[in-house]
Amino acid sequence: MDFNDVLHQRRSIRAFSDRPVAPETLDALLADALASPSWSNTQPYRVAVATGEQVERLRRVLSERFARVATLQRAPAWKKLAAAVRGGVLPDGDFKPILKYPADLQPRRVATGHGLYQTLGIARSDHAARDAQMARNFSFFDAPVAMFIFAHKGLGAYSALDAGIFLQSLMLSATNRGLGTCAQGALALWRSPLEAEFEIPKDYQLLCGLSLGYPADEVVNTYRPDRRTLDELVLSNRT
Repeated sequence: MDFNDVLHQRRSIRAFSDRPVAPETLDALLADALASPSWSNTQPYRVAVATGEQVERLRRVLSERFARVATLQRAPAWKKLAAAVRGGVLPDGDFKPILKYPADLQPRRVATGHGLYQTLGIARSDHAARDAQMARNFSFFDAPVAMFIFAHKGLGAYSALDAGIFLQSLMLSATNRGLGTCAQGALALWRSPLEAEFEIPKDYQLLCGLSLGYPADEVVNTYRPDRRTLDELVLSNRT
């Protein structure tokens, strides 16, 4: 594909078909992403790739944890904490993907969520449907492949920067090969299920997850949020 076509066709896919992704295709995507630049060529990131029975186990475990946490949301604060600790569902990730958005960024977050739910026909008052859509994150939107991106804590923000560049290269390579992706901060909520599946070096922190596969022909995949204008993006000169 033409580079501009790849760049502009990439979008977050939230419904995948059951078509499997060949191992050699996965290897090719990762090899493409390794061409990404990084700080002093340190390449401070590692990737865990789950397919087959392994991805099914993680789909089940993460979905169960989210369902239990969602149930706790309606309980008093002290019961939430006690039940979460006892039930082993307290988030144990390296970062907090759930945070308060800065005032200048919150409107874009709200508009993106509104646009997604509008595309899906989910009313603002339909909390059950909204919860169900959120839960789809933890089943990887039915994708046959789930990847988890880890960044070396030794370089701080620059590890995350390099991992982000690597992730963009990976997503563009996938788009070029007819695949779809969805990068998901929500998949960084729990590290322990990944520790049970992969040998993760102690200095690497779980940054995010990535669902990958062939897009399904569903309306949710038509949604694309707007982007900043150039005037909004480029800082003004002092006068």
